[in-house]
Amino acid sequence: MARVIVDVMLKPEILDAQGQAIARALPRLGFSGVSAVRQGKRFVVDLEGPADETALSDVRKMAETLLANTVIEDYTVTVES
Repeated sequence: MARVIVDVMLKPEILDAQGQAIARALPRLGFSGVSAVRQGKRFVVDLEGPADETALSDVRKMAETLLANTVIEDYTVTVES
């Protein structure tokens, strides 16, 4: 069994309104020194078998077709050790 992490983030050129709202709220909560926040999504995919190239290819297809909107989001796929 293997665990694969898919992190999805808005592309840098896309406005992240939620991240901006979080960044503005931090000083009111007593946190300082933060210049920007980007909000994203994390998906944990547990595979029944090993994280070989075939399985990782399938996870990438999952990310491109369901987990991420590739027009406005980038994603990374990593195997958790």
